Amino acid sequence: MRFSSIAKSIVSGVAAGATAAVTAVQDGVVTTGEGVTIVLAILGAWGITYAVPNKQPATEA
Repeated sequence: MRFSSIAKSIVSGVAAGATAAVTAVQDGVVTTGEGVTIVLAILGAWGITYAVPNKQPATEA
């Protein structure tokens, strides 16, 4: 299965954002600081995942 860098970035951003959001809503209230943490988790995951290149398939000799 082949995923482009953009697709991998989106999936990782959703996963990171969901993880941060689940942690933030444990007390029933999302504060401004928790909202900023969610956004930074998403942006960080997007940037890091997009920057790392896909592994090149091995060529058969």
